[in-house]
Amino acid sequence: MKAGEGDSASTKTRSPEEIQADIEATREELGDTVEALTEKADVKKQAERRVGDAKAKVAANKGVIAGVAAVGLLVVWIRRR
Repeated sequence: MKAGEGDSASTKTRSPEEIQADIEATREELGDTVEALTEKADVKKQAERRVGDAKAKVAANKGVIAGVAAVGLLVVWIRRR
């Protein structure tokens, strides 16, 4: 497609300020896209995040784990008596 062809937005006369605003918006979108792609490509960071999530889940469930362990020890203690 040649310059000036295409949708009606490209055929309308725009001021230099409008063009500059479009350029800046496009640059910002491109920066966000590059940042997102960089994040996805960083395998080490993804692994660290998953480890952190797993540790947080274990920490959140410590009370449950301790309760289950206590009940298990109590059952063993009662059976041995």
